[in-house]
Amino acid sequence: MYTAQDLFIIALEAPTERPVGQGDLSLALAGAELIDLIGAEAVALDDDLILPAPQWAQADRLLEGAASALVRQEPYESVEDWLWRRGRDLSATYQSAFEEEGLLTRARRGRLSFGAEHVELVDTPARRRAQERREEDEPVLRALAVAIGIRPGPSEEAPGPGGEAVTTVLAAVHDAVMELEAVRQRKAIENAAFSNVWRAP
Repeated sequence: MYTAQDLFIIALEAPTERPVGQGDLSLALAGAELIDLIGAEAVALDDDLILPAPQWAQADRLLEGAASALVRQEPYESVEDWLWRRGRDLSATYQSAFEEEGLLTRARRGRLSFGAEHVELVDTPARRRAQERREEDEPVLRALAVAIGIRPGPSEEAPGPGGEAVTTVLAAVHDAVMELEAVRQRKAIENAAFSNVWRAP
């Protein structure tokens, strides 16, 4: 039920040379929310379509926000469409919520930079829970962390995430992150070509 929050925490603490991109993290957070909603039986998947339950309430306001954002009329939304729509600026939403709840503070030095600001996690039960899941190499959290580049891929002996619906969401997250990276690379090539045009004699 706390996969998205735990992912945000381990992304902040990730010992990586490459900062986690906000776009990558936002897509993965949207996937993590959907996995939590599946686990809470707030939604089910029909192939790749998200079918919301008639009624559902959750004390966690971030997950409640995800549930309220579901498309509840036919034609229902696909997992891919959900990731791109819900994932828009979602990492910033989590940062704000964590700050409001006292789980995160702004500091001059931090693990993950959001623009010009640096943020640090406060030592809380939520942080310890996320650390325990990371240390236990929990399959779903690991798969999401692999998708955004903060964990290496699992060994062949490592258990995979269970359930067809969860597997569908994880595959969609991986594809969306890859697509975002392809867009970045294409823009970088286009910008470089444009710059070369202006430099040409």
